[in-house]
Amino acid sequence: MHTATILLGSNVHPEENITNATKLLLKECRLIKSSRIWETEAIGSDGPDFLNSALAIETPLTENELKYQVLRKIETTLGRIRIENKFADRTIDLDIIIFDGQVIDQDLWQRSFIASPVSDLYPDLPHPGDNKSLLEVSKELQSSAFAKIHKQTNQAKSKMQRASTP
Repeated sequence: MHTATILLGSNVHPEENITNATKLLLKECRLIKSSRIWETEAIGSDGPDFLNSALAIETPLTENELKYQVLRKIETTLGRIRIENKFADRTIDLDIIIFDGQVIDQDLWQRSFIASPVSDLYPDLPHPGDNKSLLEVSKELQSSAFAKIHKQTNQAKSKMQRASTP
């Protein structure tokens, strides 16, 4: 079995799409733990703010199998259309951030919308360069970029947890 940390993001009907993406993902994988829901500003666009969440999962799939057989399929099911502008509004975005303990997406250390939810799961994860914890990095990033716990995070997390129960 493999472990993976998946970042979920949406700024088009985000509560509904994050909940639905979680349900679909957990039909294929086992939930280990989930982060709070974070509200972050859209980067590179004037679109509405994003909601972001991170899930730690267990899967028998390899990284590529998970990405192409599960995550991309869920994005398509929920109406994600990939266009040239990678900052465009989206129904759902699912990214593998950590796989089997290896950080796959180095933006984890530079983007608050990734660092904040993932630090809920792994606050002590050390930065490879200066050994700061992910929680410390996340707080530093939050000081220069809008990121806050979503006001309805308890309701949304509750829905996500219900979605993970068979």
